[in-house]
Formats: sequence, C-alpha cells, structure tokens
Amino acid sequence: QVQLVESGGGLVQTGGSLRLSCAASGSASTINSMGWYRQTPGKQRELVATITRGGSTDYANSVRGRFTISRDNAKNTEYLQMNSLKPEDTAVYYCKVDTNRRAYWGQGTQVTVSS
Repeated sequence: QVQLVESGGGLVQTGGSLRLSCAASGSASTINSMGWYRQTPGKQRELVATITRGGSTDYANSVRGRFTISRDNAKNTEYLQMNSLKPEDTAVYYCKVDTNRRAYWGQGTQVTVSS
C-alpha cells in the first residue's frame, strides 16, 4: 500500500505561481512513474504531466512551457511548479503514482486562478 499526501494548492491571481507537492509513504520504494492530473466539474480528469523514475517528463500541450514536474526519489515526493497561471488552470489537482501492482491517487488539492 502507498499513501499520498498532497499540499500546495490555493488561490492565486492570473500570472502567479504555485507549487504542488505529493509525498508518498508506505510501499513507496515500488513507485515507478509519478504524475499530476486535474479535473473540473462536469469534465473528465485530464493528464497534466508525468515523470518516470529516471526523470523523463511529458506534459499536456496546455501547460507545456509553464509547468514543471519534478521528483525526489530519496524523499518519494513529486512536485509541480506552476508558473504563469491562467484562469483555465483552475481545477482540483490530483497526484498519481504507479507501482508494479497498481496505481494510487492523492486526495486532490484545489487550485483557483482569479482573473
């Protein structure tokens, strides 16, 4: 079992920045890829960014160049640095980790960008 604790969401103005964190505990040594997803009411959860254990990254086109995903394998923690935030980035952000057995999701953290 892996437990995930997210932090760092909040309210920010357009153009501002936020940094999300997701700390994994439990059987965290089995974690392979990590990622961030987001969801708004009435829409499906969408991929924001992913990072492999070796550090290879991938981003949604809508956030490429503004968001940066990173991870600290020693701390079993992933981060999402979000810069130049736009109102359309407003969503609940979820972290996800994949192990050899299954995927685990965080509880979600609200990010609200005011115009």
